[in-house]
Amino acid sequence: MKLLLLLLLVLLLLVYSNPFWVGATPVPLVPSPAFSPNSPLSPTMAAPTVAYSPAGVGVGEEGQRNTMDSHRKILIALIVACTTLGAIILSLLGLWIYHCKCSRKPHRRTGRSSDGEKGFSLNPFFAQFNTSRMVVGKKGSVSLVDYKIIEKGTENFREGNILGVGGFGRVYRAQMDDNLIVAVKRLECQSHDAEKEFQNEVDLLSKIQHPNVISLLGCCSQGDSRFIVYELMDNGSLETQLHGPSHGSALTWHMRMKIALDTARGLEYLHEHCHPSVIHRDLKTSNILLDANFNAKLSDFGLAVVDGTQNKNNIKLSGTLGYVAPEYLLDGKLTDKSDVYAFGVVLLELLLGRRPVEKLAPAQCQSIVTWAMPQLTDRSKLPNIVDPVIKDTMDLKHLYQVAAVAVLCVQPEPSYRPLITDVLHSLIPLVPVELGGTLRLTQPAVSVGSAVHSDQ
Repeated sequence: MKLLLLLLLVLLLLVYSNPFWVGATPVPLVPSPAFSPNSPLSPTMAAPTVAYSPAGVGVGEEGQRNTMDSHRKILIALIVACTTLGAIILSLLGLWIYHCKCSRKPHRRTGRSSDGEKGFSLNPFFAQFNTSRMVVGKKGSVSLVDYKIIEKGTENFREGNILGVGGFGRVYRAQMDDNLIVAVKRLECQSHDAEKEFQNEVDLLSKIQHPNVISLLGCCSQGDSRFIVYELMDNGSLETQLHGPSHGSALTWHMRMKIALDTARGLEYLHEHCHPSVIHRDLKTSNILLDANFNAKLSDFGLAVVDGTQNKNNIKLSGTLGYVAPEYLLDGKLTDKSDVYAFGVVLLELLLGRRPVEKLAPAQCQSIVTWAMPQLTDRSKLPNIVDPVIKDTMDLKHLYQVAAVAVLCVQPEPSYRPLITDVLHSLIPLVPVELGGTLRLTQPAVSVGSAVHSDQ
């Protein structure tokens, strides 16, 4: 830029010092006798000709012609100089812009992935995969993983490595080069919805970090397939634990309350501490993952939105039957209270051990909310519908309190549901200190059966 300014200054000096500008000698003006030298008017303002002398008239006309010729030459010179100067300035400006673009090219990534063109903010491509460099760095960026490493880690996507199946693909167990075990979600993005979910999840998880939200380690794009690499959760999903082969046998009452508390903490982070707030929109037991110590983490943010003010006209109705809040299902109204409703359904699953929707007949289903609501508010019936795996293992007062929280969360009217922060504070006293709550177990828990017996 300094060089450009210097060249412009030199050009101006050359133009104004050119002899062409001063080559036409101006004709001296003949002062009129009507004015004396002592007249207050300047000689340059006097009439250029002698008023009544024929000779004076000739001299004046010749002077006018010379003056006009001089002005015409100056005007032509000015036009030529300005045109030349403008052309030079535009040429120099074009060269400067071209130089700036060329200087940036070596810093751009030239890999085969087109993720950069799709709006991702990615770190430079890693030629050799290094798990220590997979960790999310500054907000809004995520590591790009080589497809060959993912292919090798999943043993070419062997069926024996499948951890779960989702709407647009599968999740695989993968072992990376340095023996780190991770989970890889493979999405087949042949539709716009699948591509949108992939981009949405990568974008959100690259910006948020919380102990109760799954950690994003990297992503990859290969053809129509998209890959998201997460930390591996050893105990799978809450759905598998509750409704799989073990039928919840590994989940004690206190462990279930801990999972509920962890889930509430994750939701509170999304609702209260993210700006703008995040609505998960697909909270369910299959999207609550458990690590080796049964710490719960929210996952699958493909349907999440960052603003709850949208209406049914600009948000496509999405979710899972049994977890979708009635106001969202019927009117398309989406708020953070929609997540609270889904959390209430999850709490009922932990409490009762039943699926959110159960088939009564080939064409008839019943939701857990419809079935349980009349019995949740009846203290005499409540102990009889608790999951048999945990029946008679909890303090009766705690059972009533959890049931009351669940009832509030699944209220049909959103304004009647509590904020997730209120739910969180209601659950903390029910979880032992060693599991993240404030409950101190100074004596064995009173069983439901003995408590009911003592009331009689």
